[in-house]
Amino acid sequence: MIYFDNAATTFPKPRRVQQAVMSGFERYGANPGRSGHKLSMDTALKVYDCREAAANLFSGQVEDVIFTCNCTHALNTAIKGCLDPGDHVIISDLEHNSVLRPVHAMAARDEATYSVAEVDEDDDERTVENFRRLITADTKLIACTHGSNVFGIRLPIEKLGRLCADYNLFFLVDAAQTAGVVEIGMERCGIDFLCTAGHKSLYGPSGTGLLLSPHGSRLRPLMEGGTGSFSADFDMPDVTPDRLESGTVNTCGILGLMAGINFVNERGIDRLYRHEMRIGREIDRRLRRMDGVRMYTNSFTEGRSLPVIAFNIEGIPSEEVTEKLSDLGFALRGGLHCAPLSHRKMGTLESGAARISIGAFNTEEQAERLCWAISRVRGRSKR
Repeated sequence: MIYFDNAATTFPKPRRVQQAVMSGFERYGANPGRSGHKLSMDTALKVYDCREAAANLFSGQVEDVIFTCNCTHALNTAIKGCLDPGDHVIISDLEHNSVLRPVHAMAARDEATYSVAEVDEDDDERTVENFRRLITADTKLIACTHGSNVFGIRLPIEKLGRLCADYNLFFLVDAAQTAGVVEIGMERCGIDFLCTAGHKSLYGPSGTGLLLSPHGSRLRPLMEGGTGSFSADFDMPDVTPDRLESGTVNTCGILGLMAGINFVNERGIDRLYRHEMRIGREIDRRLRRMDGVRMYTNSFTEGRSLPVIAFNIEGIPSEEVTEKLSDLGFALRGGLHCAPLSHRKMGTLESGAARISIGAFNTEEQAERLCWAISRVRGRSKR
């Protein structure tokens, strides 16, 4: 099976990630931060090493790194912990349900209100102005994806970060699709809450995520429980990461995430991005030349796009397209990709779309074979 579903989770994982996860069973199996014996302390040091690596990757502070179960967990922690009754939040029209649903649920309970800003894929200034026009006296937070998980459109987060600074707003970025592919600096981009998955382009295992924030001590915890610190206190600690890390962390997953971050650092984020975009450009070029294949973005260019391509074949539902491609040996995803706002924007809410998402281990030969397979499915539909 040739894998082009890396926006869902990267696969295969580097060998070092597999080995690191196994070390959690074979060597670092104690509960980190919960005991004073050597094995517990050795495990805690390994967890700290990953926390430090994540801070360095995003130019943040070690104490501001919170381990979560996934990006959705990180986003819910930041959104629900930040907003108070009466607060207003602005999101984009490309958001994943992991941003839309928490905000929408809070609005349904009269805990907050929200507005949706239109993203212009060709004009960053217009995008920023669309956010600006929605700011009110009650606006507290702008929460947006760094890049669409369906259509690969990148948002101008540095410009949006400056907008938030101008209006004294918090800025939350969902970097699930960009962490490990695009350079992200917390301070440079004006980010207050950076949320990402460990299992996508950081090449860690599933069940890992990150929340980075200098404001973690001000967030209301999503859950309360043991932290291994301040145990006599009935209230959650005020310090991070303890305040937002109730219960034992996913040690094996964190060890794997550390190996994934090392893999990204050694390959180089820019190099990984250029590799994936080079493969994507060839696929995009070939698909745009095929009759009966519908593309949804105006262009596929470095700096404005992610290595993610959405398409449809005339006369075939998107999920049927990916099923036929699976029969031919290719792993893609069809449907709505947990992003109804994106599909409503692009007019694909009823049909969904087939998605190609490229990773570090994809090759140009695989891209050629995929395009051949899509052409074959298209040809069968015409017959």
